[in-house]
Amino acid sequence: MTWSADLAGLLDCETYRAGDFARLDTSRRRRTGVPEVVFAPSKTPEQTLRLLAGLRARDPGSPALATRCPDEVLDAAADRLGETGEPVRVDRVARTVTVGELPLPRGLVAVLTAGTGDLPVAREAVNTLAVLGAGTVLVDDVGVAGIGRLFPHVPRLREADCVLVVAGMDGALPSVVAGLVRAPVVGVPTSVGYGVAAGGLAAAATMLSSCAPGLTVVNIDNGFGAAAHAGKIVDAVHGASPDGGRPRPAATTADGDR
Repeated sequence: MTWSADLAGLLDCETYRAGDFARLDTSRRRRTGVPEVVFAPSKTPEQTLRLLAGLRARDPGSPALATRCPDEVLDAAADRLGETGEPVRVDRVARTVTVGELPLPRGLVAVLTAGTGDLPVAREAVNTLAVLGAGTVLVDDVGVAGIGRLFPHVPRLREADCVLVVAGMDGALPSVVAGLVRAPVVGVPTSVGYGVAAGGLAAAATMLSSCAPGLTVVNIDNGFGAAAHAGKIVDAVHGASPDGGRPRPAATTADGDR
């Protein structure tokens, strides 16, 4: 076997050329456990819709997901992508589109929000976890200004494999939760807040300087990144999804080449 063949096997990188604007990494799911996902900002609506169709055709073992979709994509997704009869889920709060049947959920990830304004980021995380085949429970509006709202949910949080805590403003809730549960806690700072909240920098700084052990922090408003991390924890605890990201015969699409 040549060095180039060894390297190709190690990288396991199969790409799909979508038109003249993208190269989808269709082997990412079997290589990392997390599939390629379409990040819609800075793409045209047509590009996002074509990439969703391409992902679904080339990796049929996983639903296709797009995040941060503009209204044009949310409005057109059901008609454009539902022509094959597959389910298309449009979440206007999270601004996500999911195409294809969801896998059966394994494990449990608890997703908390400090306030209602944090829900778009929290629901982006919930929808990503659904694509990854992780079970979720969403607990909203339990921030530290009314900390008594959190305590009735603590027994359920202690059953989770991982807890995502989404908070803006002072970003204090993740530290409180990390002091109450054994599971890994992921803090997700959001851009919610006035003036010196500085678009989420204050919340991120609070979480990064927390003295509560077991708290990891992702980037501001990054519900997808937090969910990807939690999905890997669920895989480690419960094993990978039954499909395991194995390659399947690829369907044909109107554009693209390997």
